Amino acid sequence: MIIDNLFKNLIYDPVSLLGILVFYILLVNLPISLIAVFKKKSSFTVRLLTILVNLFITLQLLFRWSISGHFPISNLYESLYFLTWGISIGQLLIEREYQSPIIPSIAIPIQLLTVAFACFVLPEDLKLSSNLVPALRSSWLVMHVSVVMLSYAALIIGSLLSASVLFINKNKPLQIRSSSTGIGGFKISNKYTLNDLVDSIEFSHSEELDTLSYRSILIGFVLLTLGLISGAVWANEAWGTWWSWDPKETWAFISWLFYAAYLHMRISKGWQGRRPALMATTGFLVVLVCYLGVNFLGIGLHSYGWIFG
Repeated sequence: MIIDNLFKNLIYDPVSLLGILVFYILLVNLPISLIAVFKKKSSFTVRLLTILVNLFITLQLLFRWSISGHFPISNLYESLYFLTWGISIGQLLIEREYQSPIIPSIAIPIQLLTVAFACFVLPEDLKLSSNLVPALRSSWLVMHVSVVMLSYAALIIGSLLSASVLFINKNKPLQIRSSSTGIGGFKISNKYTLNDLVDSIEFSHSEELDTLSYRSILIGFVLLTLGLISGAVWANEAWGTWWSWDPKETWAFISWLFYAAYLHMRISKGWQGRRPALMATTGFLVVLVCYLGVNFLGIGLHSYGWIFG
């Protein structure tokens, strides 16, 4: 009976069914990832369920694309799942680079909250697929929105990894030796002899996470830059102006300036330890305001026209 209902829902409303399935898989995956943290050992089950989440979201977006006839990132419901897809991809890629139970334990709660928000908080009219307004009927839709959403995913992962750096060995001084470029170099200090420099150095858990955080933020910053440029070109094509100081545009620029300052402090000023980690952690709030906060004011070209309550 249950299987029959699943098949019926898959036929008549595959987008909603797959969205709900993603939520329950993440709900199961969360405690498993937290248990893995306490055991201090990466879990194959967590990785497998994350792959399944990514696969189901891919199918969901493909179904939505087929039903709507346009790339499925035109409303908040679709963009939330696309963001979750990007975060899950980022999680899997980072785990290939460095297997640590910390990585899924910080990525999965964000994925779960994002999907729960899409499933149970959004009004029904924001979940429905609709025809695109004339300004959105452009090939720039795919280029601009998808790149910006992937930049949010990379910046969120990087910021959360920095937050984990702050909490690991929080009672001890934190000195990050890995270089900003993440190639394994480190800042030379007087305590290292020439023989020490010749020998390979094994970086600590915090240093590995800090390097991965930097790399994620750097990728997110590059993607955000491309998103701002493509958005300006699209705006000029659609509305005849490159920049209109729309609230969304303004906060996207603020986010760009914030992470540009972070990268400048790391590369040019040689910031190490807790200061850049704290700054990157704060960036999570900046991205959150940029992505959701300004949209619910009901003003501007990018607003979703809905305020809580």
